Order: sequence, then C-alpha cells, then structure tokens
Amino acid sequence: MQRCYYGPFGQAPRHLPYRRAALSFMHWQLQRGVLAPPFSDRPGSPWWRAVNERILRDGCEAVALSGDLPGPASSRTVDYWMSFADYPTARAWYRAHNGSVVAAYLEHRDLAEAESPAERFFMNVVLCRVLYAHALVAAPRISLGWLRPLAPFLGDPRLGMTGIFLHLSRVLPHEYPLRGSVQSYLGAELRFGRLLDYGVIVPRLQQLYAWSAHELAAPGLLDCVRDGALTYAWSFEDRGVWQPPKSFILQMTQRALPLARRDRGPSERQTTLGRGMGRPPAKGQAGEQDGPRSR
Repeated sequence: MQRCYYGPFGQAPRHLPYRRAALSFMHWQLQRGVLAPPFSDRPGSPWWRAVNERILRDGCEAVALSGDLPGPASSRTVDYWMSFADYPTARAWYRAHNGSVVAAYLEHRDLAEAESPAERFFMNVVLCRVLYAHALVAAPRISLGWLRPLAPFLGDPRLGMTGIFLHLSRVLPHEYPLRGSVQSYLGAELRFGRLLDYGVIVPRLQQLYAWSAHELAAPGLLDCVRDGALTYAWSFEDRGVWQPPKSFILQMTQRALPLARRDRGPSERQTTLGRGMGRPPAKGQAGEQDGPRSR
C-alpha cells in the first residue's frame, strides 16, 4: 500500500501526504487480524481481505500505467486512481479510494453475508464514514450545512482529523472474529463517535448515499440504504440499530446542523458523470490547485 504512493519512479512528493489515511486504517485492520491469511492459526476475514485486495490492485495498476506501461485501464476505478496520479487533490484521492472501496463492497456482498452480525454492522459504519469524509471535501453543504467552510479541513486525508471518522479502535477490540453483540459494542462507543454517527451522519444517509452513488458512478450503492437505515448485508427489518437513542445532545446537534436543501452549489453538481469517466476534475475544483503528475 505504501509503495503505491511513491509512484512508478520512487518520487512522488505531492502524493505521499495522502498515504496517511490509507495506512492508518490498514494498520488498524492488521492489528485486528482481519487480513491474516486463511491458512494461519487464526484465519482472517475473506471479506476484509477481498476489499483490501481491490484497493491494492487498482492502486498498483494505476502506478504501472502512470509509468507508461501500455494498455487501457481494466476498470473505471483504475481511471479514478489515474486521475489522482495526474491531479493529487483531496477530492481526487477520495474519489479513487472510495471508488475502489464501494466496488469491492458491491462485488463481495456474498462474503459479507457470511460474517457475524457485529462485523456486518461495522462494515456499514465504516462505509458511511468514508463516504461522509469524502462529502466533507467535495459536498460540504450536504455534509456540514452552515458549517461547510470547516468541512474541507475536517475531511482532508493529509491531516490527522480524518482519524475521527475512520478510527474504530476504541470501539472494537483488536480481535477477529467479533464475539460480542452489536449492542455490547455500541455501549462501549465513545460519546463523540455516537454524536458523529447519530447526530450528524445518520440524518444525512439518504442524501449522502445518493450523492456518493452519483459521484462514484456506482448506482448499486443506493441498495445499501433504505429509508434512513443502512442495509449492506443487513436486514431492513433489523433497522432499529440505526435509530438514534433518545438524547438531548443528539437532538440539539440535529437542530444545529439541519439537512441541506435539494439545491446544491456548483462544486457539488460537478460529479463524476458530469465530468466524464476517467478524467480529472476541473482545475480549481473544491478550492484546490491541480498540477502535473509527480514522478
């Protein structure tokens, strides 16, 4: 994973800062043991291994192609990584990373169904959080409402703030498989994590997934949410876990950050479909400066 951020010739200084978020989450998975090989004493998760394999394969292929290896990209998600190689911005990184993640989620739903209820619950939590972090950078009105000027800073993968959205190490034990119930882990969640999930993200789930499906050209993502409940490898009949607990702080948070109206700003309308597949975003998009590929 780390090698991909050095580019095909070992020098890509403008890309290296983006490895922080990717490697941090990778280290957490290694500590849990979900990436352990199937022949080890404690085998890892076939689903987690498949998801990470997709991210690695797409990234490695993009590195090879950016090093002038002949041939077309094998998938749209590799095109997204090529766009990031050409224009390393926060939005381009999220588009590439989350494009691979979502493609892997949709491709390996059968493997997800074989996991424990607690594991499947947190698969949904991870997905909605990485999509929300993307929206902070590319759709600040949807993600943070009137506080949208702060959104790009909070979601920048080069900064440590993204750990707030991606780290579950204080909720989940460093073990696999999970042995507890969903409720037992929810009870151990930090107050800020619960405030983020139920006070900020859950009320925006429908808008968030609709925007993400458009941004990533992944309509299958819409099958992962229904009426404000997350349904990836999760029965809609068990949607009660997504209902926010009664809390004065949660109610005040939801009132302070109301949902965005249907109309969107220009930067939020410039989605993947509008730009064309495999091409980088327009210069100056989302307030970031583009530049030539680092080699």
